[in-house]
Amino acid sequence: MNKKINIALIGASGIVGNKIIKLLEARSFPINNFIPIGHSTVGEKLLFNNIEYSISSIDSFDPKNAQLIIMSAGSNVANQYARDFVESGSYVIDLSSHFRYEDDVPLIIPEINGHIVRELNSPSLIANPNCTATQLLIALKSIHDVASIEIINIASYQAVSGTGKLAMEELHNQTYFKDSGEKLSVYPKQIAFNVIPQCDEFLDNNFTKEEMKVVWETHKILDPNIFVQATCVRVPVFNGHSEAVFFKVSKSISREMIMNILQNVEGLRVFDDPEYPTPLEHANDTEEVFVGRVRVQELADETWISMWIVADNVYGKGAALNAVQIAETLLNSEKF
Repeated sequence: MNKKINIALIGASGIVGNKIIKLLEARSFPINNFIPIGHSTVGEKLLFNNIEYSISSIDSFDPKNAQLIIMSAGSNVANQYARDFVESGSYVIDLSSHFRYEDDVPLIIPEINGHIVRELNSPSLIANPNCTATQLLIALKSIHDVASIEIINIASYQAVSGTGKLAMEELHNQTYFKDSGEKLSVYPKQIAFNVIPQCDEFLDNNFTKEEMKVVWETHKILDPNIFVQATCVRVPVFNGHSEAVFFKVSKSISREMIMNILQNVEGLRVFDDPEYPTPLEHANDTEEVFVGRVRVQELADETWISMWIVADNVYGKGAALNAVQIAETLLNSEKF
């Protein structure tokens, strides 16, 4: 990466925005001019590569000043500005869910379908996938290539950081100030010392939107023929999503073969029994997707594989890292 480009980061002062800045620094992304953009934090200062920048307003931002715009400000902002930014000549990476299921917007995990980014021939809008789906598909893609996955049943255990800063504050206050009388503001039930089997709103099919995101994004990114059933659960963990995954493959395959496949996946770290990953130990400012508790069972002439997956849903593949890797793919493909 020798060529330096101009980058705008919308939502620069948010939880994910801060992690994107940290990753751009850590990975020495070549930036000529950095434009941090916010809403309630306009005028505040932040440091990037030891240079102080002032956060500007999106309303005064001229997209022609940025070759790449990373948007981490939610669906409403994305809906209002993203396509106009592309029309102005910028590549746009959006971390919201707003465009993920539109046919003309690629939904990208670079290790799986990065070729789509490399084949773009003009400024485009690119969607960053859901955190739960991303860590799942990173772990399953190479297995699917060898023994096609037919059914996936997943139960996720999702940290409050996935809901944002207020959710993290709510968990903190309920945990350490239990008798404060604070009203619930983020979740429908108390999250501290509890488990809430609801992430996002309920849909007409009795699944939540988060659960259907796993279905829709598995189909769009990996294979539309896989049957997916998900239960997404919010747990009193500050950061790091965990998943218990059970899936049926098309042919018999040994545990040894599965372990060999996983150990050769870029960005994946595999644990063998009796060791296993946990979010507290392995999902705080980490880039890897961690896999453990791998089991293979032959049930009624069917081969089922079980595993436990953990990843940092903010800094790691669930959000910031994947977006930065998309940016790196664009840069390495000489789109600028």
